[in-house]
Amino acid sequence: MSNKLFTQEEIEDLSQNPHVLSVSTKGITYTDNFKEIFIASYSNGKLPREIFEAHGFRIEVLGIKRIQAAQSRWTKAYQIDGIIGLKDSRKGNSGRPITRNLTLEEKNARLKAEIHMLRAENELLKNIDRAERGLRKKR
Repeated sequence: MSNKLFTQEEIEDLSQNPHVLSVSTKGITYTDNFKEIFIASYSNGKLPREIFEAHGFRIEVLGIKRIQAAQSRWTKAYQIDGIIGLKDSRKGNSGRPITRNLTLEEKNARLKAEIHMLRAENELLKNIDRAERGLRKKR
């Protein structure tokens, strides 16, 4: 996080930007859509500074360190988890678990997500097993 604190005037200016979900004196929460646009533009060779400027952000307000940190964080998340890695994971995970009955669509979505995670876990375990077998054969 940047050491620069936003003034009230800068907060009001940033909150008018359609790519900002929320802003405080210490930080900004960008929309998931902007993160996806950023990754697509960055992959096509645009500089982070250019992308932010093209979408209505003033560099002197944000600061270059904040832009570089966002670029680093988002590209790393995208490389690890793809588009899902860019989603704001803070929403929906906190608080008390849902006690209401889930719809069939919600149950289906949860089961698909669980299957996806289990398949990924199995692939990881297979790769570890293959690597261990390869090391044993070399001895």
